[in-house]
Amino acid sequence: MMRAWILPMLLVLSGSVVAAGLLLKGSAGAAVALLLVFLLLAGVNSPLIFPRSIGAVEAQRRSAVDGRPVVFWRPGCVYCLRLRIRLGRSARRLHWVDIWRDADGAAAVRAANDGNETVPTVVVAGRPHVNPDSAWVREQLSPPA
Repeated sequence: MMRAWILPMLLVLSGSVVAAGLLLKGSAGAAVALLLVFLLLAGVNSPLIFPRSIGAVEAQRRSAVDGRPVVFWRPGCVYCLRLRIRLGRSARRLHWVDIWRDADGAAAVRAANDGNETVPTVVVAGRPHVNPDSAWVREQLSPPA
């Protein structure tokens, strides 16, 4: 779990150090602006922007019941972030599995990608799709009940 927070913590720490340096030089406005940018980057790269992750076994069980796709992702992945942002509110209807928190999820991704942990990997009806277009993923969602 801690692994997912390394990049956001480094961004906050780096931003704080740079902002403190600017503050000491008398550039309070620039320090605040820079710190806000670093905080925004930390938030975007944190697990908080993604829907709650579940285990791969549970995600596959739920997908078999409701037909919704399973998205395997990891924090810090810009392609996962892009998919999440482009899906908008539809992202909540998918089953998300953080491969850094779930060994079964990481194994499923490696099995689908010739041993590589390439994410996002979206599994629809048992077939994996690596880094699919967000519009296509949205089409795979069943209509809301």
